[in-house]
Amino acid sequence: MDIGFIGLGSMGEPMALNLIKTGTKLTVWNRSAAKCETCRAAGASVAATPAELFNETRIVILMLADDAAIDSILGRGTPDFAANVAGHTIVHMGTTSPEYSRGLEADIRAAGGFYIEAPVSGSRKPAEVGELVAMLAGEESAVTAVRPLLQPMCRETIVCGAVPNALLMKLAVNLFLITMVTGLAEAVHFAQRHGLDLGQLLAVLDAGPMASNVSRIKAQKLATQDFAVQASISNVLENNRLIAEAARKSGVASPLLDICHALYGETQMLGHGEADMAAVVRAIEARTGALDRS
Repeated sequence: MDIGFIGLGSMGEPMALNLIKTGTKLTVWNRSAAKCETCRAAGASVAATPAELFNETRIVILMLADDAAIDSILGRGTPDFAANVAGHTIVHMGTTSPEYSRGLEADIRAAGGFYIEAPVSGSRKPAEVGELVAMLAGEESAVTAVRPLLQPMCRETIVCGAVPNALLMKLAVNLFLITMVTGLAEAVHFAQRHGLDLGQLLAVLDAGPMASNVSRIKAQKLATQDFAVQASISNVLENNRLIAEAARKSGVASPLLDICHALYGETQMLGHGEADMAAVVRAIEARTGALDRS
């Protein structure tokens, strides 16, 4: 089956490579053409334009940054939209608002296509080793057809029902992730300010009931001040905004998330927008510095 993949960024490139490695016949396109070369070398075809990719494939995976990028690629709002999506299954694996996704599904179905939400939980490292967790939503027959195709990228695929349940599920998962990593950063900062041995702190955390792959990776990054990006501050801030908007629209309180939103915004203003989310500790340090000076 011919599959298209659009969006070869930090997450998209390793996801596409995992498909190629398992023999999937893949055609790729990326706005920055140079990003296609690794996939080309691995055996993928490279389309000259998105329209060419749509002409050559019937299932198209989108791993794009936001709704504006998706609309642009699909030609939404133009005569090209129907030509691009009719007879195609569009698989949206990025993170956008649930409301946007619901509207996109309606437009694609009206144009004669199928639509699946398939946002993933995990950062670049799990993407590289095919250990992402995908949440799927959409018409049952389309989900059933596409689900096996995602296995090279995902160790688990969990069906969540109708659109936009997969994106709502992703936002719930991200709410936990954001508050957990922020709490971990505050704990490490607390330990540092009290002169504790961070190696011992990491050992206690790793041996205890709260240990996880995320806690182990992020605690190590905090202890060593290694903020090489896995999930950036700016990306987390955008996810935080999407969750907050969904909470407000449904009348749900999100007090911890609101505190995190302020801290990630402060971290970005301090110049760490492209650093890993663990760099949120910089905002906490800045708040401590302000207390020291008062």
